[in-house]
Formats: sequence, structure tokens, C-alpha cells
Amino acid sequence: MAIEFRWAEGRYDRLPALAADLVARQVAVLVSTGGTMTTLAAKAATKTIPIVFTIGGDPVQLGIVASLNRPGGNITGVNIFTSEMGAKRLGLLHEMVPTAALIAVLINLKNPNTETISKEIPEAARSVGQRIHNLNRHNRT
Repeated sequence: MAIEFRWAEGRYDRLPALAADLVARQVAVLVSTGGTMTTLAAKAATKTIPIVFTIGGDPVQLGIVASLNRPGGNITGVNIFTSEMGAKRLGLLHEMVPTAALIAVLINLKNPNTETISKEIPEAARSVGQRIHNLNRHNRT
């Protein structure tokens, strides 16, 4: 058995070529553990090689699988629902530091889960009376 490993060094634009290279090598299975973007690149690269993924966002909402109980096609995996845990993390942080006046959230705008995170965190903050400041590359504060 041989394991072919590829790493995009944080450059999402390299993912399609890396996935295509693995498909050209006729690997038996593609394992995508780098999140949504690596899974989408693998899915775009092949309709026949089995793909197993781990991601933190909702794979149905992100267009990775048709449904959780019947993913369909050549792709299946594990969803650890990390983006949906934002409210729980904020609640825990509020319990640990109840006097915090302002909490900043760092957001990677290239991450497909950004929209979900950007919606859930402010809603959770309001529920505990907390102010949130989303930081991204457009903020200069």
C-alpha cells in the first residue's frame, strides 16, 4: 500500500490541480481532511474514485452531498459540525469571562462556512447580552 499525500500550503487555488494529480495517479480512494475546500476540489476532480471527507460545516448546505442519510455518488464522510458549535463556544466563554465587554471573532472570508458563522455568532451573542465584533480583512480596527 502507498499513501500519496498532497498539501496546498493554505493556497486554495492549488487544490484543483492537486486533486487532479491524484486522480491521474488512479488512487483507490481520496481522503479529504482539510475541510470544505479540499472536499469540493476532490468532488470536482472525479465522479468514480471514492471520496471520504471530514468537514466542520453542513455538507448538504455546502453542496457536497445530497443528504446526510444518503450522500449519493462517490462521496461520504464525517461532519463534526464545528461551525454550528459557535454559539456553544460563546456561551462557555461568557461563563468563563462574564465581565468581557467585547469579543472579537476572526473570520476567514475564503472559508465556505463564513456565512453560517457570521450569522450564528451574533445571534448567540444577543442571547447572552454580549457585543461581538467580526474581524476580517476588510476591518481596519
